[in-house]
Amino acid sequence: HVQLVESGGGSVQAGGSLRLSCDVTGRSPHYYAMAWFRQAPGREREGVASMYSGGGSLYYDDSVKGRFTFSRNYATNTLYLQMNSLQPEDTAMYYCAGDSQQKVRRSWLAAYEYGDWGQGTQVTVS
Repeated sequence: HVQLVESGGGSVQAGGSLRLSCDVTGRSPHYYAMAWFRQAPGREREGVASMYSGGGSLYYDDSVKGRFTFSRNYATNTLYLQMNSLQPEDTAMYYCAGDSQQKVRRSWLAAYEYGDWGQGTQVTVS
């Protein structure tokens, strides 16, 4: 079965950078949509960046535009989230997600649109 495994989280000072990775292993389906989400304690899971594999379209939440960059290495089936200018409000558990349904999506950054999830990697900004 498919597994999504995040890595690259850690603690960083405000203004610093981190690069998260998500390895897709096992018998992975073709994901038409892939995304990064985050969840802080006491808050709902929120989408920060997503990608439509059909045309490579990228979508970012306003809170991370200009600071975060979502990329994908198709050869290794790895997702990346480059995070620059990190702020304390970026502190959260970060998850990667994928969905293999080819459909019209109401939102590219809504958690209900994604069926497969990783376990998360913690990012702490102080």
